[in-house]
Amino acid sequence: MPNPLVPDDHDEREEQTPLLAPPELNREAWERAARRLLAKMLGAFAYEGIIEPVAVPQHDGSRGGHGTDEGSSRAREDLRTGDLYSQPLDDGSALTFRARRGAYDDWRVGEESIGHHGQPFGDPLRFLVLARRTLGLDGATFGHLVRELSATLAADTRLDHTALSAARLADVGYEELEGHQTGHPWLVLNKGRLGFSAAETEQWAPEARRAAPLSWLAVRTDLASYRGVPGLAAPEQLYRRELDPAVRERFAATLQGRGLDPADYLYLPVHPWQWDEVVLPLFAPAVADEAIVPLPGDADLRLPQQSIRTFVNTSRPERHTVKLPLSILNTLVWRGLPTERTLAAPAVTAWVHSLRDRDPFLRDECGVILLGEVASVAVEHPVYDHVAEVPYQYKELLGAIWREPLRSRLAPGERARTLASLLHTDPRGRAFTAELVARSGLPPHVWLRRLFGALLPPLLRFLYRYGTVFSPHGENAIVVFDERDVPVRLAIKDFVDDVNISAEPLPEHDAMPGDVRQVLLTEPPSFLTQFIHSGLFVGVFRFLAPLCEEQLDVAEHDFWALVRDEILRHQARFPELKDRYETFDLLTPRIERLCLNRNRLHLDGYRDRSERPHAAVAGTVPNPLAPPS
Repeated sequence: MPNPLVPDDHDEREEQTPLLAPPELNREAWERAARRLLAKMLGAFAYEGIIEPVAVPQHDGSRGGHGTDEGSSRAREDLRTGDLYSQPLDDGSALTFRARRGAYDDWRVGEESIGHHGQPFGDPLRFLVLARRTLGLDGATFGHLVRELSATLAADTRLDHTALSAARLADVGYEELEGHQTGHPWLVLNKGRLGFSAAETEQWAPEARRAAPLSWLAVRTDLASYRGVPGLAAPEQLYRRELDPAVRERFAATLQGRGLDPADYLYLPVHPWQWDEVVLPLFAPAVADEAIVPLPGDADLRLPQQSIRTFVNTSRPERHTVKLPLSILNTLVWRGLPTERTLAAPAVTAWVHSLRDRDPFLRDECGVILLGEVASVAVEHPVYDHVAEVPYQYKELLGAIWREPLRSRLAPGERARTLASLLHTDPRGRAFTAELVARSGLPPHVWLRRLFGALLPPLLRFLYRYGTVFSPHGENAIVVFDERDVPVRLAIKDFVDDVNISAEPLPEHDAMPGDVRQVLLTEPPSFLTQFIHSGLFVGVFRFLAPLCEEQLDVAEHDFWALVRDEILRHQARFPELKDRYETFDLLTPRIERLCLNRNRLHLDGYRDRSERPHAAVAGTVPNPLAPPS
C-alpha cells in the first residue's frame, strides 16, 4: 500500500548523501587544543580578575596537581617554570596549576600542570560547568559561551592539523601567512564566528585558506553613496582600476537588459554569505523594486584575512583589498560596516596621509606605510538607519571599503608579516620570532632593538606631535623586513575604525576637515596612551617578551628596558615636544587594566545594544616601562 507521506516518485532504496566529519576532528586533536585553550583561559581570566587563584605553599618533593608518575615528572618540570596555584570551583573542589607571572601582572599557565582531584585536567567546557557561579555567568551567557568556545576549539584543531614548521612559515608570503595564524592572543573566544555553519566555516574562515570570487551588486544611488580620495573622487575612477572592461560591460548590460540605466547605480562586492543571510531577507523590498540588482560577478579570486571580512585579491595583487560587512558575532562585536564611518573612511585616509606627507620624519626617516581606505560605498537601510534604538548590527549591513594593497608599497627585497605572526609557535614549540632572528644573523638583543626601532618611532610621532593614535594590535600593525629578515619599518591599516584623537585641543588639529573631526573618536590624553599600551604593549609585547626569554635568552626585564630605551631615544630626538611627553605619558608607574574577556562574560554578554561595546576597565596594573625607582 502506498505511503501517503512519501511522494510517488520517491525511491526508498535511493541512498542518502553520507554525513562526513572533518578528519582533524578526532579525540587526540581535540584534547590537545582543549588543554592549550584551558591554559589560555585560566591565564586570561586571572589577568582580568575574573578568577582569583590562590598561591599554594610548596615544599621540596611535592607533586602538584597530577597523580601519575608521568604527571609527577611534568609537575617537577613545572616547578622550575612557575609557582603552584589553586582555583576554587563551585562544588568546593579546586583546579591546581602552575603559572609564571610576568609584566602587567600577566599569568602564563602551564597546560600540562592543570589538575583536578589529583588527576590531569584539560577540558575548558567542563571548567565552565564546574565554575559557572564562580565566573558569574547567567544561563543565557553560559549557553552562547559554550557554543562560541566549541567553535573556537574546532577551528584550533583544524589549524593544528595543517600547521607548518616555523622554518616553512618564514618562506610563506604575507597573504598566505594570515591563514596560519591562531587568532587573538588575549581573547579566549577568538574564533567563535556565530552565524557561520560548519560548511560556511570550511569555505570562508581564514584557516580554510581558500581564495574564492566575491559576488557583486548594483545598488541605486537613492540607497547607496560613494566616497573616494582625490584621484578616486568619482566611482568610475575606482571601477576602471578594479574591474576589467569586459566585466564593466557585463554589469552595464545586466542593468540595461532590465531596462535600467547604469548611471543610476553604484557597483560593490558583497560577501556571498551576507547576501544569502542578510541582504536578500532584509533588503527584499529594494530587491523587488530593482534598487538592488545582482550582477554576474568578476573572475578575481580573493583570500580572507585574519579579520575574516577583509579580502586580498590574489588574482590581481595590484588591485585593492576589500573590506565587507559580515554579520557574524566574532571577537566581541558584529563584524559589519557602520554606514557613517564607511562613508568617512576616504576622508580620514586623506587627513592621515597629509600628516605623514608633510612630516619629513614620518615620510623619509620612518618610511611608514599607511594603507589607506581610499574608496567606499555605503548602503542605507530604509528602515533600520532611521531608528536610533535599533541594535547596531542592523545598521552595518551593506557596503564596501577599498584599501590600498600592501605588496605594491614594498621596496625590492622587502617582505611583510603582521605583528601577530611574531607570537606564533609551531607544533614543535619553535617560535616564529626565533626563526626570523636566526635567519637575520643578528644577536637577539640587536634584532629586538631593530624591531622596536621600526615600530615605535612612527607611532610615537603621531601621538606626541599630532595627538593621534592608531590601534597597533597584532592584526593592524605590519612589520616590514629586509631581505635578511631584519625589521626595517612599519605598515599600518584600519584607520576609520581604529584612529582616535586627543579630546584636548591641539594646534595640529585646527586644519582637520569637519567630516573627519565628526567621525573620529576622541579620548582624554591620559587615556589616549592606552591605545598603544593595550594594543601593542599589553596586547602583543606581553606575550612576545616571555617567548624571547624562553627561546632567545633575552630576560623579560631586558626586553622591557629595550622598549623603554626606544621611547626615551625618541623623546631625546625631539626635545621641543617635552610638554607633550608629559601630556601623553607612557611611562607612568601604573596603567588602567583593560579587559576584553570580561566584556563577554559580565558586561555585554550576547545581548543586543545600539552601540558597539568597548573594553572594560578593572583596576590598574604595574607598568614595566616606568623608569626604575
